[in-house]
Amino acid sequence: MLLAATLAAGCGKKGPPLPPLLKLPAPPPDLIAERRGSRVDLQFTVPGANTDGTRPANVERVEVYAFTGPTTVTDDQLLKHGMKVASLRTKTPRDPNQTIEADEPQDEIESPEGPGLDQGALARVDEELTGTAMAPTDVTSDTGKRPAPAMERGASRPLLGPPATAASRIYVSVGVNNRGRRGPVSRRAAVPLVPPPPRPPTPLVSYDESAITVTWTAAAAGPLPQKPAGGPAGAEVLPSKPIGPVLPPITYNVYEVSPADTDSSRTPRPSAETRLTKMPIAEARFRDTRIEWGAERCYVVRAVETIDTLTLESDAAPPSCKKLVDTFPPAAPKGLTANPTEGAINLIWQPNGEKDLNGYLVLRAVAPGENLNPVTSSPIQGTTFNDNVQPGVRYVYAVAAVDKAGNTSAPSNAVEAMAR
Repeated sequence: MLLAATLAAGCGKKGPPLPPLLKLPAPPPDLIAERRGSRVDLQFTVPGANTDGTRPANVERVEVYAFTGPTTVTDDQLLKHGMKVASLRTKTPRDPNQTIEADEPQDEIESPEGPGLDQGALARVDEELTGTAMAPTDVTSDTGKRPAPAMERGASRPLLGPPATAASRIYVSVGVNNRGRRGPVSRRAAVPLVPPPPRPPTPLVSYDESAITVTWTAAAAGPLPQKPAGGPAGAEVLPSKPIGPVLPPITYNVYEVSPADTDSSRTPRPSAETRLTKMPIAEARFRDTRIEWGAERCYVVRAVETIDTLTLESDAAPPSCKKLVDTFPPAAPKGLTANPTEGAINLIWQPNGEKDLNGYLVLRAVAPGENLNPVTSSPIQGTTFNDNVQPGVRYVYAVAAVDKAGNTSAPSNAVEAMAR
């Protein structure tokens, strides 16, 4: 009886099977925000895994939100009160529950399908900083607090100290699964809402055979301290210490744009620009050594201020373009020597190092003082030449280099020889 009671107590009613756990996409990694003039350029990586580390991610789209207000805002408040900047479709797995672990090979699972971005791809969006975007958002209703009453128009207020830190616009990105549920948000990227540095003027582009040089007028420095009005002649102006933040120095980034994106009626979009400077440069000058004859190169310049770790760029200067035409002759060949033999003179010289070299012309005169004329009708490729000549006659030789554009160098050193 005791055994039967024990067995009966161990039995239970079998319920319906539990549904599989709903997988959520991991937060998009590497969210980066770059301020360029009145625009903010954002980039991030589409999630390729779920929060539990399995792959592929159960992600149907990635949303980007922006919020202007205190940095103490919670993620829930940011998503509730923030502005949706973008929603990007992504490729989705056919069965979100068919996944592999992080250390398993990718070929053991079907790849996500459908329209949209690949998982793991780099996504880019941008936002125009309109007046609405820059206006602070009130989230006090979530806590039951009311905003403090505004001061009456025209009322005086005491000077309390240095100006407050500039407001920031906070960005996050978040993956959304096939059931419309959001995963964890990405790390935040904050952009200070301060006036951008002044836009540089149109750059000047010049080039030689070794590099393209881009120059522009540097941004003007702030005004110098002035002598107080009405002070005595020769009065010394004492230096003052500003109570506000010190303005950061202005540096520059140089970008290349496609000639198709250089319509003078508009500024190239940041996504159409390729940055050439690894870091902002202080000098208003940049050398681009990527010489390619026949190509057209177009450049824009942006002024840069660095605030903490964030770079704030100006609007782009109007683009400046230049088509690279090779008008530069090669260097004159060196080391020409002549060795007379029976009925011939053998010439040898050092090779030129130009990448666009097409060959050499051999020049000859019958006697010293006469004009040198080409012996070869077209450039030869080697650095030796055997000239069959009349014995007993003294000849003068020189060699000229020719590039692929047809530019001819100055003659090499001249040598004299007479065949036996």
